[in-house]
Amino acid sequence: MTKQKKFLTCDGNQAAAHISYMFSEVAAIYPITPSSTMAEYVDEWAAAGRKNIFGETVMVQEMQSEGGAAGAVHGSLQAGALTTTYTASQGLLLMIPNMYKIAGEFLPCVFHVSARTLASHALCIFGDHQDVMSARQTGFAMLAEGSVQEVMDLAGVAHLATIKSRVPFMNFFDGFRTSHEIQKIECIDYDELAKIIDMDAVNTFKRNALNPEHPVIRGTAQNPDIYFQGREAANKFYNALPAVVEEYMGEINRITGRDYRLFNYYGAADADRIIIAMGSACEAIEETIDYLTAKGEKVGLVKVHLFRPFVAEKLLEVIPATAKKIAVLDRTKEPGAQGEPLYLDVVAALKNSKFDGVKIFTGRYGLGSKDTTPAQIVAVYDNTEKEKFTLGIVDDVTNLSLETGAPLVTTPEGTTNCKFWGLGADGTVGAN
Repeated sequence: MTKQKKFLTCDGNQAAAHISYMFSEVAAIYPITPSSTMAEYVDEWAAAGRKNIFGETVMVQEMQSEGGAAGAVHGSLQAGALTTTYTASQGLLLMIPNMYKIAGEFLPCVFHVSARTLASHALCIFGDHQDVMSARQTGFAMLAEGSVQEVMDLAGVAHLATIKSRVPFMNFFDGFRTSHEIQKIECIDYDELAKIIDMDAVNTFKRNALNPEHPVIRGTAQNPDIYFQGREAANKFYNALPAVVEEYMGEINRITGRDYRLFNYYGAADADRIIIAMGSACEAIEETIDYLTAKGEKVGLVKVHLFRPFVAEKLLEVIPATAKKIAVLDRTKEPGAQGEPLYLDVVAALKNSKFDGVKIFTGRYGLGSKDTTPAQIVAVYDNTEKEKFTLGIVDDVTNLSLETGAPLVTTPEGTTNCKFWGLGADGTVGAN
């Protein structure tokens, strides 16, 4: 008998909170736009006595700052409680010192991040990937989602994989664009995920907790004779992690009927022009691909889910052999670098492969939730001149921007197109 599907009308934050509540015993929280509502849902459910997978009510503690929340996560994990937090932007930056410790000590946890702009020349509370890219060296695995449904499906992968692998995860999706986008999605039930959690790994984590009956020494200082060796000894955990993520993606695929991979390809099987991207822009790119392939154009998209560890061979598997041009889109800016993080990873992955001779372009898009439209995506596919470009703005200072044609209507024929305006979660700004 086929199990009846359950649907939930929610936004990305609620989808992440729904999954994270299942796997958490403790939530250490501090509010920051646009991640605040994840913690609010968890706090509300805990107050109502909702149970997690383990039959417990989550203990929720609001701290005095994001740094305090991360410190509480670290201490709670050392005490043997599966712990989660939710953050964005400067809040994530304040957590970085603790993130290095959590990863270095192989404490399984998930930080759910509604990715947001960082304040530089000005404060901006809208979405891009500057915050998560600033934390990519901490040792946290990084899993990206591009839609509310993907958040529901893949947040579970992050929790399941961190328990089995002991590598902590940053599970991230775009602030406002996904965190506050309300969709009717398929809901994953607790009992479905409870069946596939590795309880042996949970019990091992519990046994490793600090306990006065079984004293151990942790948090030592190390000198040049041994520190380097300890860092390299971590390699085997990261080498094993992609297979664990694939295993749980397979379980989620079985439950949902969808097809999640470390890298998903969308578009023409014989595409000659490819975009590589991650996050909510992928939905706009897919819609544009449908529009272009209906006109006979050969274009495609590689959608990145597992950004750290970056598995080059898995990327190479999904790029069509017919690709003649690849454009990598990054939603961040690293001033002075040769390119942004995703672009540099792709360049390294393609070196000495069958795509070594393929022309690679790099573009920045969507900073501060700047709109990314189908017409702009067409400009990326058509671009043959600017190896480095910006998308969606008119750059009359350094002249990096691509010229964009007339707006495209990519919705099916007969669709009534409307624009809706509303307020953001903090009640002060217009959401996209």
